[in-house]
Amino acid sequence: MFPRRIVPSAVLLAALTLGGCGGQQPPAAPAAAPASAAAPAASAATGAVSITDPWVKTAKKGMSAAFGTLVNNSDAEVTVVSGSSPLSPKIELHEVVESGGKMVMRPKEGGFVIPPRGTHELQPGGDHIMLMDVAQEVKPGAEIAFTLTLKDGGTLEFTAVGKDFAGGKEDYRPGTKMGEGNG
Repeated sequence: MFPRRIVPSAVLLAALTLGGCGGQQPPAAPAAAPASAAAPAASAATGAVSITDPWVKTAKKGMSAAFGTLVNNSDAEVTVVSGSSPLSPKIELHEVVESGGKMVMRPKEGGFVIPPRGTHELQPGGDHIMLMDVAQEVKPGAEIAFTLTLKDGGTLEFTAVGKDFAGGKEDYRPGTKMGEGNG
């Protein structure tokens, strides 16, 4: 486990990417992959947000997704509202929900909310960070930089490790139903 610390801020948070959002557990992160420390937030330091076990689904091109566990060490609710990465010109915070009897992926209204002293899971088949139009192939063990922006203006910087993950063979093209593609 590679804890990512810490966005000291009144309200803090982190997480994002695409790929195979299935119900399986992701493989363990390689022990040799280093973790990056988070940059301090621009706002007042009254708490901390971190991310544990961040990883990115391997991809040759197109879309991918990032996962991990966002941890709020503060006494205030923290909301992640956006993300960025050199890997992708467009990143969205996504959720997977039932719609019309089918599981579908869509942008998460309001972002990822982390309760005080709580966690928020980013996982295949659930909330995740979606990467569109990835700029380069993501290979196993690759280290991908991310910055998450919090509602209060603070940020969380971390590095996620590339991992192979077949998931539930979901299709992450906008407007498609999960399970109908080659994810």
